[in-house]
Amino acid sequence: MVETETYTIEGPDGDEDTVELPAGLVDVLSEQGEQPTEVVGDILLLSFVQRAHAIVHHSEGETPQDLAEINEKGEELFEERFGMTLAEATGHSH
Repeated sequence: MVETETYTIEGPDGDEDTVELPAGLVDVLSEQGEQPTEVVGDILLLSFVQRAHAIVHHSEGETPQDLAEINEKGEELFEERFGMTLAEATGHSH
């Protein structure tokens, strides 16, 4: 039976949540020398940015301006963290 590992997320207002992951999953997804929390943070940012991108660029209908701005900032943060644009990382522009 596979054990689990628990990671804690703390929000800007001090609220917390925990996420349990199968032990070893973070190691499988990490590059040599990466800290487990860095891997979890990378995947968290990637997931949020991909979802925002999908809402803004791939949904039908009008996108509210604030959501477009949030997506743009998310993609900027992605580029700062990973050293490449989301388009470069995913292989497409929209």
